[in-house]
Amino acid sequence: MAKICVLLCFTLLAASGFANVSGSEPKGKKVGIYELKKGDLSVKFTNWGATIISLVFPDKNGKLADVVLGYDTIKEYTNDTSYIGAIVGRVANRIGGAQFTLNGTHYKLVANEGKNILHGGLIGFSDVVWKVQKYQNEGDAPHIVFTYHSADGEEGFPGDLLVTVSYTLLGDKQLSVKMKAKALNKPTPVNLAQHTYWNLGGHNCGDVLSQYIKIFASQITLVDSHLIPTGKFASVKGTPYDFLKPKAVGSRINKLASGYDINYVLDGGAGNKLKPAAVVYDKKSGRVLELSTNAPGLQFYTSNSLKDVKGKGGFVYEPHAALCLETQGFPDAVNHPNFPSTIVTPKKPYKHNMLFKFSTKAPYAS
Repeated sequence: MAKICVLLCFTLLAASGFANVSGSEPKGKKVGIYELKKGDLSVKFTNWGATIISLVFPDKNGKLADVVLGYDTIKEYTNDTSYIGAIVGRVANRIGGAQFTLNGTHYKLVANEGKNILHGGLIGFSDVVWKVQKYQNEGDAPHIVFTYHSADGEEGFPGDLLVTVSYTLLGDKQLSVKMKAKALNKPTPVNLAQHTYWNLGGHNCGDVLSQYIKIFASQITLVDSHLIPTGKFASVKGTPYDFLKPKAVGSRINKLASGYDINYVLDGGAGNKLKPAAVVYDKKSGRVLELSTNAPGLQFYTSNSLKDVKGKGGFVYEPHAALCLETQGFPDAVNHPNFPSTIVTPKKPYKHNMLFKFSTKAPYAS
């Protein structure tokens, strides 16, 4: 059944504008679109960047809407510079000076944000074709599994790395995301993140400033003017970064230069068990997103850099059109021994889990 659906998918892509992009498919690899559906929750993906391209579920009145930002064609995803919906890596977020030293060897990476490296470099995991290892779009747990082999020296990073990302729909409107990576021959830093832009009102409803958010974190990692961590931590209490109790995203955003773009130190630390990371609530639609993870950090980003970006259906995305909830290891951890290690070895694989729960039940009074 899955193979039939894939073939049908490619046929429909050609007719709908989601065609494979010639010149952007190394070694003839195909780029397609795949859908998982369970009840009234449906999610679409592309193997370009292992990207979430749509997520549809109903509001409190039963009206369906797509709550993630995106584009109408694969070609637009290949030209995207905002990492919309993609898996980012080999190391998400920033590494200061695009360099680090590991076991006595100094590595110079490919800088793509001034002197620093952001989300894996010029061609990170968001800009490659992933292999579809498994695709099952029916049954109790519809799922898709993407894999990518990152070569030794890619963007300057050491060692061959085998990466796997699994998306699974579970009961009661839940999306499980499991990211794994295995170093095949050398120790290397790994820090993957899922970079979907969320707007619970719908991707085309404007900004998210009136939506409420709660973040389960008492501290942030302080950064310099280039958003590189200083190595120090700060309490969120009494600052615009305090979302320990739910507040509107825009309630204090004017106290910041352009918006939120900071790593939160999640209460509970790192480990194998999931812990709450954030809850987002849109009062108008009634939609709720609850996120839990086993990662130590959460980058809260209010799409500050979006400007005149033509998205789905021709709708134009502007700053604060969405928010990103990127669970992760701490940024620049390779240069801060006091941060949780992001080094993966052949004997110590990488495991990063996320669970999204969608509903229309108000999670708190606001």
